[in-house]
Amino acid sequence: MFDRLQQKWKVNGLQLALILCTFAIGGSITGYAGRRLMPLLGIEQDWLWIIVYIILVSLLWPLAVLLISIPFGQFRFFVKYLKKIGKRIGLTGSRKPEAGGQKPGITSNPRPQTSDPCRIAIFASGAGSNAQKIIDHFRYSKKARVTLIVCNKPGALVLSIAEAEHIPVLITGKEEFNTSGYAEELQEKGIDLIVLAGFLWKIPAALIKAFPGRIINIHPALLPGYGGKGMYGLRVHQAVIDNKEKESGISIHYVDEIYDHGRVIFQAKCPLLQYETAESLAQRIHKLEHEHYPRIIERLIDGNGPF
Repeated sequence: MFDRLQQKWKVNGLQLALILCTFAIGGSITGYAGRRLMPLLGIEQDWLWIIVYIILVSLLWPLAVLLISIPFGQFRFFVKYLKKIGKRIGLTGSRKPEAGGQKPGITSNPRPQTSDPCRIAIFASGAGSNAQKIIDHFRYSKKARVTLIVCNKPGALVLSIAEAEHIPVLITGKEEFNTSGYAEELQEKGIDLIVLAGFLWKIPAALIKAFPGRIINIHPALLPGYGGKGMYGLRVHQAVIDNKEKESGISIHYVDEIYDHGRVIFQAKCPLLQYETAESLAQRIHKLEHEHYPRIIERLIDGNGPF
């Protein structure tokens, strides 16, 4: 249970303990204050008393937890938490995007045109070599910057890259990712473009719906061949070799509800060499990925296409 809460709220063990203490103390203060205030209203203890009491504690509870969260250092968490509750019950609405023209190249649901750089979230599950190349490419760019690393493996090496580059991290839990894709969190962080770079989980429909035409992936083979569930890493390269293909390459494509199925944006090829192994092919495919992926992302942001 506590592990699920840590994943859901994206906090460490100490923060979780402080949050739970805030809930407990805030709830106790709310109940105490409600019982002290009810006699002042002069309402007899019947059904009306119960209704008024529920309304009163519902109003007092947010104030109580916000007050208690300050000495516990969790004020920002509870402000965000209460905003989410307000959205769910309809008290607050989602901020509407600013008016503006379509961002060419990133289709269907473009970010509003502003002078701000495009905010990129990189989804990765492994070492993060592609993530590093993308970060390096946009390090001094006014067009875009990587503002979030999303990872489904707490021990993945890409997290070390994020730490070294001072980029915030979102660690995803399987259940919540499959349900919501953390779409609300990504929208709150102002993400404009999602870039998959070795992310092994299937992107859920909720996230695709929230970012239509703004999620791209790179696949280490020439789609539509050698794609689909389970086709990643050395498995792909070995399958290409086993089928005695003369060439392989990379495919950069939009992401839809089916593995490796979305419209292809760009492909680059390399020939298979004599005595090719999955490992040797992987090295040359990585070179193609590092060379082309950051460049194609920039062209998408600029609105230059098709390629």
